[in-house]
Amino acid sequence: MQVNKTDIDALNATLTVVVEPQDYEEKVQKQLKDIRRKANIPGFRPGMVPAGLVKKMYGKAVLADEVNKAINDGIYNYIRDEKLNVLGDPMPNEEASPAIDWDIDTTFTFAFDIALAPEFDAKLNGKNKLTYYDIVVTDQEVQNQVDAYAQRFGDYVQVDNYEAGDMLKGTMTEQKEGGIVKENAVLSPDYMQNEKQKKLFAGAKKGDVITFSPKKAYNSEVEISSMLSIKKEEVAGLADNFTFEIQTITRHKKAQVNADLFAKVYGDGSVTDETAFRERIKAEIKSNFTQDSNYKFGLDAKAAILKKMDKLQFPEAFLKRWLLKTNEQKMTEEQINKEFPQMIEELKWHLAKDQLATAYEIKVEPAEVEAYAKEMTRMQFLQYGLAGVDDALLTQYAQETLKKEDQVRGIVERVQENKIYEALKGVVKLETKDISYEDFGKLFEK
Repeated sequence: MQVNKTDIDALNATLTVVVEPQDYEEKVQKQLKDIRRKANIPGFRPGMVPAGLVKKMYGKAVLADEVNKAINDGIYNYIRDEKLNVLGDPMPNEEASPAIDWDIDTTFTFAFDIALAPEFDAKLNGKNKLTYYDIVVTDQEVQNQVDAYAQRFGDYVQVDNYEAGDMLKGTMTEQKEGGIVKENAVLSPDYMQNEKQKKLFAGAKKGDVITFSPKKAYNSEVEISSMLSIKKEEVAGLADNFTFEIQTITRHKKAQVNADLFAKVYGDGSVTDETAFRERIKAEIKSNFTQDSNYKFGLDAKAAILKKMDKLQFPEAFLKRWLLKTNEQKMTEEQINKEFPQMIEELKWHLAKDQLATAYEIKVEPAEVEAYAKEMTRMQFLQYGLAGVDDALLTQYAQETLKKEDQVRGIVERVQENKIYEALKGVVKLETKDISYEDFGKLFEK
């Protein structure tokens, strides 16, 4: 097989592939023999169909199939051996391909257009100055998390006097003849939008009867209808005033910061006193802050790399043609033109990552993929207030995540990016700057 490359310009070329009998004949004969052995044709016993009839019926299709396979192998091997950095896939060039007569021809010539990536250098060095923002954990942030745990693992207790935040339960009676009587009604005055109505409950005690107006207290018909178990359309006809006889007052009491709370938050027995409790909380906050710091550094490093690639030229006509062909059921030419600038930015970053991963000898190992999946799972548990989750459970959830191919691809890509960013810290001029979390957040406002 012959494969020849003709350069059109620095970014476009044509591959001419010449397929000769020795490239396909043996495989064609083998396929026809397999078909003859398995063919079930009326009038012939299995395996006894004449070879000539099999060739007449299936010969062209088998020939085309084997020639196509030979073309694909030839192009792939040529691109690999010549180390061509191609973009997209080779596209058939029908104008440059001679017409084929499958009944007569034995040598076949095909032409394919290819697009080549531009030459570039994405690597950073000591001339590139980047800042790593090290977010400082304050005592107040630790205290806020202690309070959050105490709140989350607190208990509900019954009290006699109402305070802001308490929940009231009692009988609500509409002040008109034949009015609604709602038993076991639940009220949380804190959620009332009208301050005057809210103040009517200030200092109330168990057994008190409070007169108030639901229509004034709440701006939402849905809220009132839900509270009274009526239809939303019935709210407009309600009387202005209701009485509420308080039967129970329930208050949420924060948990004490003691061994019981430590066990509820960290069930592994590793925390036995308040000092260790606060230190572990501080370490967790720092771990989360470090992820934020690394994320910011990654954004800045990526911006510096893409700035070096800002003026790169790409084979736009080929790429648009290829995108339209490969997404003909999903994207129109208009959509491709609209989204093409963003696609080019993504392509730049993809090319840069490949170059940097090679330059820094970065590989993503299966253990790293699993560790990242476990960390993702840990963060998800933390969002629900579950800290110190058993490692076996994290592993179980991570393994479920890794059964999904799209999830695995995303994780591999993220792990690779993180390793690239870590490598870049060792080659750029890195300035570490302590910063509060509040000021760190302001960096993103720009």
